Amino acid sequence: MLKSLSMALAAVVIAGCATPSAVPDAARAELAPTGKLRAGMNLENTLFTTKDAVTGELRGVSVDLMRELASRLGVPLELVVHVSPGEVADAVDKGTWDVAILAIAQARAQTITFSPAITEIEATYMVHKDSALKSVAQVDASGVRISAPEKAGYELYLTQTLRNATLTRTKGIQASFDLFNERRADALAGLKPMLLDAIDKMPDARLIEGRFMTVNHGFSTPRARLAAAQYLKTFVEEMIASGFVARSIERHGVKGLAAVK
Repeated sequence: MLKSLSMALAAVVIAGCATPSAVPDAARAELAPTGKLRAGMNLENTLFTTKDAVTGELRGVSVDLMRELASRLGVPLELVVHVSPGEVADAVDKGTWDVAILAIAQARAQTITFSPAITEIEATYMVHKDSALKSVAQVDASGVRISAPEKAGYELYLTQTLRNATLTRTKGIQASFDLFNERRADALAGLKPMLLDAIDKMPDARLIEGRFMTVNHGFSTPRARLAAAQYLKTFVEEMIASGFVARSIERHGVKGLAAVK
């Protein structure tokens, strides 16, 4: 009883004084074609989603936003869990999810339509303490090996922009860290908050000065769902203007994730 009351009060605090716009029938049909909102979730980006080790319950900014969207649609919410954002993106043609929060990347635009950005995160490099690399600009040089998890938003960006360094793509974030720790990579690309969280356990590592990009995340939906995409644009604008996103980030104590203003 107390837990239910607490969750209800938290929802009220997050929602604030947002005034929801009406949901067009066409948008509801495209966002919930099975009668429920199937949200593609990934557990690799802990800035957005975490899983309780005891109960298995998912929490985080992405969960808050998906619950609010489902509430406005008037349908139940189903969280469809994937290990990585790349797996979520790859599943777009399988019809397993209707909406997801992903890094906005041009490489995904052939199959996914993105809403305006809801958040921003700096992406930078970690290097070994004895490395001669001092700034982001120095990393893209011949002979420099960069490790990054495949299909992460920043990996897709580096694939398009690197000119001289060698990019090694790994299956997941942990494999990318392993490659770096084994000194088979000179630099490790990642979201700055995650790198800061990990660096305390890595005495041989330091963060480099600057950033190579700012990662923006937004709602995504399968490319052909035009009415859904149009409504998600309106929904995101309302979530930002009402302060919903900023309050959710503050409530979950997420460091390094900022709401777009």
